[in-house]
Amino acid sequence: MSNTKFGSADIAPSEVAERRDDDDLFVLDVRNEDDYEEWAIGGSHNLPIYDELLDGDFSGLEAALDEIPEDKEIAVVCVGGITSDDAAGFLNERGYDARSMTDGMRGWGRVHQTYDVDERGVSQIVRPGTGCISYLVFDDGEALVVDPSQYVEQYGDMADERGLEIVGAVDTHAHADHVSGGREIADRFDVPYYLHEDDSGSLDEYTPLEDGETIPVGDRELDVLHTPGHTPGSASFEFGDAILSGDTLFLRSVGRPDLEDGSEDAIREAADDLFDSLQRLADLPDDTVVLPGHFSDEEIRPLATTLERLATDNELFQLVEEDDEELFVETIVESLADTPNNYQRIKHINWGDEPLDDDAEDLELGPNNCAAN
Repeated sequence: MSNTKFGSADIAPSEVAERRDDDDLFVLDVRNEDDYEEWAIGGSHNLPIYDELLDGDFSGLEAALDEIPEDKEIAVVCVGGITSDDAAGFLNERGYDARSMTDGMRGWGRVHQTYDVDERGVSQIVRPGTGCISYLVFDDGEALVVDPSQYVEQYGDMADERGLEIVGAVDTHAHADHVSGGREIADRFDVPYYLHEDDSGSLDEYTPLEDGETIPVGDRELDVLHTPGHTPGSASFEFGDAILSGDTLFLRSVGRPDLEDGSEDAIREAADDLFDSLQRLADLPDDTVVLPGHFSDEEIRPLATTLERLATDNELFQLVEEDDEELFVETIVESLADTPNNYQRIKHINWGDEPLDDDAEDLELGPNNCAAN
C-alpha cells in the first residue's frame, strides 16, 4: 500500500456533459460498484477502487491501466472530486491525459443544459444528472420560469442573456425529487409564484392556479389544465402548440401515482385520476408538442415529441388512447419502481413544512424515479 498523493487539473461537470458523446473523452468512474449501478454518468466506465484510493492504495488502478485508453482524454469521477483528483494525478504521472471532474457526482447533479424548442418561445433546461427538466417560456421581453430547480441563478442568467424580464415562477406540482426554486425566484425578482392549491401544503405565499385560467407572459398566455394523478394538484400548461406536461406525461411513461399515499387503494384512485387527465391531453391536436418534466435515458435534445408519436412510442399512453383504464391501472400498480431518494423530505420542503437547509443540495442527488415504470 502506498500513501503517495497525486494532484491533477479539473474538468467541469458541464464540459463532461457537453462531451459525453465525444470519442476523445473517456469517463472513468472510480466509485464503488453499488454506487455506480445506482447512479452514473451515461457512457462512463466503472473501476470500483474507491475504498482502496481512500487508503492511498493505487495498486488496483495500476493493475487496470491496460483498460484505460492512452489516446483519449480521461475524466475521472468520484463522489466529491477529491479521490478522483488523486487518481487523475496518478494517471498523469504515467503519461495519461487525465483530469478530475470538479465536485464529483455532486457537481454532476448541478449541471443544467439549455436547448431552444424550435421557435416556440420556449427554452428547455435539462439536468442530465437528475433527469429533471425545467423551462423558460417567453414573449415580448418577458419570461416565466416553469419547474425551476433550487439553482435559481441559472434562470436569472438565462433571462439576462436573452434580454428578458422574469415575471413569474410556476410549478406543475409539488415535486418529490428536487427542491423547487419557485419561491426563491418569486422573492428575488418580486414576482408571483404559482401552484395549484391541492399541492400547496403549508404554503401561504403563493398564487393558486385554477383549471382554465391563463398566466400572461408578454403578449401570449400560458393556459392552465388541471391534470391530477401524479399529485392531486398536478397541472399541465399549454403554450401555443406545445404542452408542458410536468410529471403527468413523459416521452416513454407517465407520472407515478404513489408518492402522496402508498396504500394500494390510494394508488388505484390516483391512477384513475391520472387516466382521466391523460385522456384530456390525448384530446388535444395530434401535432401538439409534448414537453415533459422528466426524462430517463432518452438521448434526443430537446426532449420533445408529439402526441401522435406518443400514441405508438409510449405503452401506457397507448392504453389511454385505447380507453383501457383497467389495464392501465393494473400495469401501473404492478410496475412501480423504487421511490426517489429522500422524496418525503423534499416534498415537505416544497410544501413549506420544513426549512431549506444547507443539505438541500445532497437531498436530490441520485437517480430519478418519478415515472410509473
